[in-house]
Amino acid sequence: MGLILFLLFGVQGGSDLDFQTYKSKVEPLLLEKRPGHARCVTCHSTGTAFRLQPLPKGQTAWSDEQSQKNFEMVKKFVRPGNPKESRLLVMPLAHEAGGTEFHPGGKHWESQNDPEWKALADWVNGTR
Repeated sequence: MGLILFLLFGVQGGSDLDFQTYKSKVEPLLLEKRPGHARCVTCHSTGTAFRLQPLPKGQTAWSDEQSQKNFEMVKKFVRPGNPKESRLLVMPLAHEAGGTEFHPGGKHWESQNDPEWKALADWVNGTR
């Protein structure tokens, strides 16, 4: 039941997550264009509970202030020390690889060995 509630509502935690690592390794993944998919920011800057700051037109990165706001939002969808229970990692992960059954933006990673998934998992685990 705990995992079901977590998947529905996220977690309010994340105090052990490092901002600098987030900014250098996680945030660029939210802007990454993947073949056949929109960038995370495209959908997650409007209309979802996981709400990133809109990316200013013509810019390729967020300001420090916007990054801090994004960090605060992302922390709500992460369970520090447990990537497999972090919505940020399980929503876009293939169901067969341990992800949720559905993600409106499609599945970005086929396995937990994907370099992007591993980078996020390292951050969630506190590895810099």
